Order: sequence, then structure tokens, then C-alpha cells
Amino acid sequence: MLEKALVGSKKYWSWVGFLLVLIALGFGAYSRQLALGLTITGMSRDVSWGLYIAQFTFLVGVAASAVMVVLPYYLHNLKAFGRITIFGEFLAVAAVIMCLLFIVVDLGQPARLLNMLLYPTPRSILFWDMVVLTGYLLLNLIIGWNVLEVERNSVPPPAWLKSLIYLSIPWAVSIHTVTAFIYAGLPGRHYWLTSLLAARFLASAFAAGPALLILLLLLVRKWSRFDPGAEALEKLAQIVTYALVVSFFFIGLEFFTAFYSQIPDHRFSLQYLFAGLEGRGRLVPLMWSFVGLGLLALLLLLNPRTRRQETSLFLACAATVVSLWLEKGMGLVVAGFVPNSFGDVTEYFPTGLETVIALGIWAVGALVATFLFKLAVAVKEEAA
Repeated sequence: MLEKALVGSKKYWSWVGFLLVLIALGFGAYSRQLALGLTITGMSRDVSWGLYIAQFTFLVGVAASAVMVVLPYYLHNLKAFGRITIFGEFLAVAAVIMCLLFIVVDLGQPARLLNMLLYPTPRSILFWDMVVLTGYLLLNLIIGWNVLEVERNSVPPPAWLKSLIYLSIPWAVSIHTVTAFIYAGLPGRHYWLTSLLAARFLASAFAAGPALLILLLLLVRKWSRFDPGAEALEKLAQIVTYALVVSFFFIGLEFFTAFYSQIPDHRFSLQYLFAGLEGRGRLVPLMWSFVGLGLLALLLLLNPRTRRQETSLFLACAATVVSLWLEKGMGLVVAGFVPNSFGDVTEYFPTGLETVIALGIWAVGALVATFLFKLAVAVKEEAA
């Protein structure tokens, strides 16, 4: 079946070529990082996690969100999702690959990754995060490929395949829960030290992931003969709506806890994000952009008329993805380090080389998703 991903129009190959250029630029910037170390990034002694870990955190949520199409179809027999389940699984594959690459570049030296394999530490949350991520990647690759084979040959799926599909549902929840535990298990970081963090992670994942899937499905429908179906898009949009409402509710709870109880460090982190602290506030414009885009998305999604209209749905989903990327992909990670243990404010902002490396990894994920989606569309068109 792989040969189907190697056949396409000029526009298809132009897109692939563009992604390859971005990957080459990212690799060039990464070779610079290998030579000079993480000093090329905006990270420091006080802010030791930056853009790389922020992207990792956001993309784990995108990967976990595949459960939002798998669960309704396989457990609740929602037939409308039958046509798009494979795309959710393939999106998860691309997202997990990007997650692993962001971990590699954040380590500074790739060889350090071997420490996890040669000297496993089951007491470490990082060890279990590696286990659940690699396991989830394998699950989705095996499930996605075999589901396509079954559909191509018009035969019923084997029993072992259904067992893997059912296993992938709790596994999807586990990958983002374990990621949240990495943050919530650090007692010196007051902004992350909350039992609500795992719930916040899942709520934002179930909004951003399906929103990104809707965007991709709309593009697939535009550039191919495959139609995901209006009912499937409507159901996905409803999931995004409810998850986005819950996500904003959870963030509101953090504000209440911090400011009503006057917990200093928790309050200072939120104050730094949304108003600045000690005259420093490089992330303030990003955080208010998160609020504005999130509210715009909610207005469009809560109204059934705009939610069903393709243009406004595309805008709402794009606003959802960017909004939650700003809050979770930048604000949440950086705010955990502000202020530091001595009460000082050390600001962080990505450097140019750091951004190019991140764009290169995103291009790798986009290339993987492009080939997998092309393969899935080709099989579905052939079956039809």
C-alpha cells in the first residue's frame, strides 16, 4: 500500500518539497545546537524547559485526542465516525513522532536518550512517560495499518485487532495523564502543583486534538474526492465545544484558588502571564491572545448555525488550536519557573535557531501525516 503515498499531483509534491526544505533548515539549526549546546536556545538556569518541552506537552494532547473518535465508534457504535477513525489514529502517529523528536532535541545530546534504556528507573515518571508514548505509537501504527488492510480487502477485522483497539482507549488517556504527572510531581513549582493538572491537560487535549483533526479533514475534502461526512464533522465540533468550555472552566478554577486564597507563588505565576511581574511580561500579549482566540472559538462553536457552516467552523477550530497552543504550549510551561526559588523573575523567549528547529520537527510530523493521510484517502477511494 505504501506506493499509494508516492503518487500525487504537482500541488501534492510541491507541499512535500516545502516540508522537506523546512526539515533541512531544522536539521541545519540542530547541527548548530549539537556543536554549541543548548546555549543557542533562550533557556537558562532558571528556565530549563522552553519551546521544546512546550511543544512536546501540546502534542501529547493531540495524540491522546485520537480516543475521541475511536471510543464513540468502537464502544458506542457511532457509525458516522467510521469513515474518519483511521485519520485520528494516523494523526496520533504523527503527533507521537514529533513528541519523541522534541524530547531528543531538548536533551542536548541524543546519546543521553540511551540512559532511559540502559538504566531504567521505574520510580521516575519520565521512564513511564517513555513507556506509554512508545507503546501508544506502536499501537496506532499496528491498528491503523491493519484497519486499512481490512477495509481494502473488504473483510471483517480479526479479534486480536479489536483487542488492541480497546486497549488503545485507556492507553490514550494514560499518555497525557502521565505527562501531567511530570509537572504535578515537582513540589518546587507551585503553578504546576495542583491535582487538577491532569484534568486540565485532558480537557485541552480533547478540544485541540479534534479541532486539528477537523481542520485536516476539511483540507482533505477540498483536495480529494473523500468526504468525511457532515454528521462526523458536526459530532467532532460538539466534542470540541464541550471540551473547550471545560478547559476554560478549569483555568478559571486556578484563578480562584490563587487569588482568593492569596497563595503567593501560584498567584505570581498567573500575574506574570496576564499582567506582568516586576516590570517584565513578554508573554502577556500571547496570553491575552489565548483568551481572545478562545472566546472567539467559543462564540462560533456554541452557535449551531456557525458551527455547521464550513468557513466559520474552520475559523473556530483554527482559533481553538492556536489558543490552546499559546496557553499550554507556552504559558503553562514557562509560568512554572516564574518566579524562581529566590523570588526573582527570569524571562524566557525562544531564539531564532530554537524556533527553526521546532519548525523542522513540525515539518517532520506534517510530512508523516501527509503520507499517512494520502494512503488512507487512496484506500478509501479505491474501496468506494
